[in-house]
Amino acid sequence: MSWQEFTALLILGTAMSFSPGPNTTLSTALAANYGLRHAMRFVWSVPLGWGLLLVVCAAGVGSLVVAVPALRWAVKGVGVAYLLWLAFKLARSGQLAQADASKLQVTFWQGAALQFVNIKAWMFALAVVAGWIAGRGDELARFAVVLPTLMLFAWVSNFTYAAMGALLRDWLARGARLLWFNRAMALVLVATAVWMGQV
Repeated sequence: MSWQEFTALLILGTAMSFSPGPNTTLSTALAANYGLRHAMRFVWSVPLGWGLLLVVCAAGVGSLVVAVPALRWAVKGVGVAYLLWLAFKLARSGQLAQADASKLQVTFWQGAALQFVNIKAWMFALAVVAGWIAGRGDELARFAVVLPTLMLFAWVSNFTYAAMGALLRDWLARGARLLWFNRAMALVLVATAVWMGQV
């Protein structure tokens, strides 16, 4: 891979990983509500899930999802429903580390699975496979460079958003600030779900 191609990959990785989406929104919200340590399992789950998604796309399954409308709609439908459910849970949380059943919980494996119902993640993975891996004579060598590079981007972006959420934690603990913050984050998730439904 030439340095020009690698530079283009880094630019795309920055744009896709650091722009707001379901992953960065959840990283911020989890850290703001429960602290950075609690958010870290989600921060670690994102690169693993996205890396597995890239493997699936590189193996050709991604093309099948794009080619079969029913599969594409299934991915969209599950993804939209999951984001709306998370938004509902988040919008109801108004206390730090709320211990009741309405607490927003995202397990490590749920975070990894979220990548498979995230249309933004699918589009990114398919673009990377089409632009940097498929149809080249050195697919395995390229994949060996692309996969860890973009997994690192996924980790750094989600950690950055989680750190920002954690920094806001003390400020959010006063009055109804956390409730309004959570409702704003829930609106971001709803907007993302609407966008995913239209793509």
